[in-house]
Amino acid sequence: MTKPTEIRISTGDIAIRRGVESSIAVVGNPNSGKSTLFNRLTGLKQRIGNYPGVTVERHVGTLVYDGKRTELVDLPGTHSLSAHSLEEQIAIDVILGRMEGAGAPDGILAVLDATNLYQGLFLLHQLVRLQLPTVVALTMTDAASEAGIEIDVDALSNALGGAKICSVVATTGAGLDQLRGALTELKESPPPQEVTVWPELIAAAEKIRAATTNKLSIVECERLLVDGITDRNRSFAAELDVEVTSELKSLRNEMFGDEPPIAVEARVRYDWVRENLEKIQRSAPRLKTWHTQVTGFLNRPVAGTVGLFVVMAVVFQAVFAWATPIMEFIDAATASLGGRVGAALGDGAFSSLVADGVIAGVGSVIIFLPQILILFLFIILLEDSGYLARAAYLMDRTMRFVGLSGQSIIPMISSFACAVPGIMATRVIPSRRDRIATIMAAPFMTCSARLPVYALLIAAFVPAEQIGLMNLQGLVLLGLYLFGIIMGILTALLMRKTALRGPKPPFALMLPEFRKPNLQTVMFQLLGRIKVFLYRAGTVIFTVAVVVWALAYYPRSEVIEPEAEKLRQTAAYSLSGEQLAAEYQRIDHEAAAAQLEQSWLGRAGKSVEPVFKPLGWDWRVSAAVIAGFPAREVVIAVLGTVYAVGDEADERTLSGRLKASTWSDGSPVFTLPMVIGLLIFYACCLQCAATLAVIRRETNTWRWPIFAWVYMTAIGYIGALLAFQLGTA
Repeated sequence: MTKPTEIRISTGDIAIRRGVESSIAVVGNPNSGKSTLFNRLTGLKQRIGNYPGVTVERHVGTLVYDGKRTELVDLPGTHSLSAHSLEEQIAIDVILGRMEGAGAPDGILAVLDATNLYQGLFLLHQLVRLQLPTVVALTMTDAASEAGIEIDVDALSNALGGAKICSVVATTGAGLDQLRGALTELKESPPPQEVTVWPELIAAAEKIRAATTNKLSIVECERLLVDGITDRNRSFAAELDVEVTSELKSLRNEMFGDEPPIAVEARVRYDWVRENLEKIQRSAPRLKTWHTQVTGFLNRPVAGTVGLFVVMAVVFQAVFAWATPIMEFIDAATASLGGRVGAALGDGAFSSLVADGVIAGVGSVIIFLPQILILFLFIILLEDSGYLARAAYLMDRTMRFVGLSGQSIIPMISSFACAVPGIMATRVIPSRRDRIATIMAAPFMTCSARLPVYALLIAAFVPAEQIGLMNLQGLVLLGLYLFGIIMGILTALLMRKTALRGPKPPFALMLPEFRKPNLQTVMFQLLGRIKVFLYRAGTVIFTVAVVVWALAYYPRSEVIEPEAEKLRQTAAYSLSGEQLAAEYQRIDHEAAAAQLEQSWLGRAGKSVEPVFKPLGWDWRVSAAVIAGFPAREVVIAVLGTVYAVGDEADERTLSGRLKASTWSDGSPVFTLPMVIGLLIFYACCLQCAATLAVIRRETNTWRWPIFAWVYMTAIGYIGALLAFQLGTA
């Protein structure tokens, strides 16, 4: 069969512009050691971006060997050339040269796990049919030797049409020089010989190809016959006209009848795998070591579930406990820097912009970085060790009650630190319905940005009474966490029963062996994810913080400051020492509160006060809530300024001012029903511009973030309304 160059986009010009000789796609099963190998080959010569029009990240690195530069593109892991998720679709489109702006690869580096040839050879057989120059990296050969597995490399090469095999150990670097040399010369190497296993499929594919006047490759026609026309292969199904589509349907009926085509393909190809595996691999009897005993124990439902909760408890303890000292240091450093810059620049709009807008805005992003870093570190370690797959497997039965699969549990757990990485983690979910339902549920999880609001209101208005061994304040906080979980689960259930209704997703998962995580791979992935978080979330929160500053600072009253100066002069005649300093501070705080009241933010609070008055909120609470819609972390600072306490005041001082706040008739603003309603509002409402931006990015439309904002705000408003009205009545 001839190489299907007529449908491929040449990479020659692209390679020349990038200063590389060739572009090679790195392809393999998930957990096959692909990313570890990619990192060892490219080192720090990597860049991360996105494919045009989609959210899947693109990892591209440069291999420099023998004076030549070769581009390696690390594709998402896939089990076959039939796509079941967005990431698999991207990988297949790149392999077939159908990805806009990416170009077709000049060759393929196929990564094959030596400990799992049975699964890997299925994909390898499909890849050699592409008739592209191919090198096979046989990874984890050390683990295979320890397990008593002997592999005949020559027999493996013969089975794959003469493809070059390089045995490597990515974690130690063994065999990498041979692989580097093979990749450098790959573009000039001949493709593997054709391996014919299913002649009936090839004959039918030739008919479809001829009907399209060779616009499609033979492999693309094979995929259309097996998969049919789906959303996952629209990129090349668009080449079909009505007559070809009719012929395709007729051929599928003739070949498969009522039997699922994908099941027929699995039977045919796995028959080939089993036949060749007897010649390629020899396995010694598997010894029952402590490693296998621990693995078997953790795979049991009860023991595995208990172990999962212990692991998650350790992760949460690390996220909330280990990060606190670093967060406090960053907070103090930001406040100190802001104070010094403000003092150096003096009073004025520019000083306030730099100190309260820019520095405070950057600090509001960086302060969450320790939590994000620790959470990502644990997730990468769990993923690299093979434990994350077991967590999804163990939670599958529970998640099916709400129409989701076990793969949704990890994004929801991640959202307890921040919804941004949690939503980004939904990329591993194959079903688009499941993915969007999980994205809609994730913001309900109690993120770290809600904790300051919870802590302030609970400490001020919930009595610190003991109920048995439990503290009432602690129970309220636990209740808010559970409330968020319940609302998220109910949202997912509602979505799957209405807008996202459809069959419950199948959940097939190959449980990888437990392995020791590779430190270099972990650090590369951690740095990559941190960059993505800072770029996507940081820029949004930074911009919002500056906008909130402008709304709270302008317009400036020309009357308030002269009146405050008169009060300072009067105080200077009658007071001295600490009393005078305290009076100056009180005057400054009241002047700041007066300026805020007549600012655009204060005017907005007064204008919307009638909307929120049924919830028991006055204009000051309304202004703080409006400021908190872009980012919850600014709420405490706004409340501090509104109540004439200032940003630097501690929570107890602010709590006292909240308790003393009254309406014009002298009745308190912060009653227990109003506080309960406010807590419910913050538990439900989507007050995070970064989360909305990431939902837009991950769904590739504004429809879902707008729906999420309206839906969650409505639930928060209704919950606060019921709590206040029923509690007051």
